[in-house]
Amino acid sequence: MSATASPAVTLHEAAELLGVHYMTAYRYVRLGLLAASKSGGVWQVEVADLEEFRAGGPSSPQPARGSQRRAPWADRLEARLIAGDAHGAWGVIEAAMTAGVGLERVYGEVLSPALAQIGSRWERNELDISVEHRASGIAMRIIGRLGPRFIGRGRTRGAVVLGSPAGERHSLPLAMLADLIRLQRWDVSDLGADVPTHSFVHAAIATPDLAAVGISVMVPESIEAATTTCAALRAALPDLMVVLGGAAIRDRQHALDLGATAYAADSEGFTALLEAWRAGN
Repeated sequence: MSATASPAVTLHEAAELLGVHYMTAYRYVRLGLLAASKSGGVWQVEVADLEEFRAGGPSSPQPARGSQRRAPWADRLEARLIAGDAHGAWGVIEAAMTAGVGLERVYGEVLSPALAQIGSRWERNELDISVEHRASGIAMRIIGRLGPRFIGRGRTRGAVVLGSPAGERHSLPLAMLADLIRLQRWDVSDLGADVPTHSFVHAAIATPDLAAVGISVMVPESIEAATTTCAALRAALPDLMVVLGGAAIRDRQHALDLGATAYAADSEGFTALLEAWRAGN
């Protein structure tokens, strides 16, 4: 929606103004291409958004092949997630992939930015927590549908255990990281969020050909639990690579100070660490 309120028309009227069938206009909305909202059970389109769409602005359909303008897929997905539109959110993902956005970019340039913006809007009290939780649930279902596509072909190169420490509730970053590592033919055990220290240790000991344990820390309140987990893992397996990452970990030195043996800012950093491990084994 436009930042400033403007006169609105119904979606039927918008379709007539665009010269398309109503279902075509509806598809634009479901894919996040045309901004719209429901009022009294009726789709409404602000005139300013309709004009922007017709002019080929950020709300318009994907540009013709060869155009250098990048479609705002993250913005479109954010709108569908906030609306609680699971079908439309998946439609945005499908449209992005059809337009040539690869799996890694879907996570890095579409899904992650959309979720980060929703989280920021919740922190600014622009969104209710119920909206943020609903969006996260839809995002998790999207990841579930995409997950099988990340299974790399060929023999696995080693194993990785991922998880968040006790008290840490954020599991979406882990799920995406797990898929991105799997794409590089690593066998990943994703323990999810809020994992007790003893469970990290148990999983590490029980995993053959283990290359690393990755611990995601998204909020400062989880740092103490992460420190405890790092110490327990290194006590049980002194040669194990223990990797800290996440929004609450500032840099490599911070990770080392907390007891980790390595730091990864993103999936690329993590896979680089795994490549180095592989080369030395």
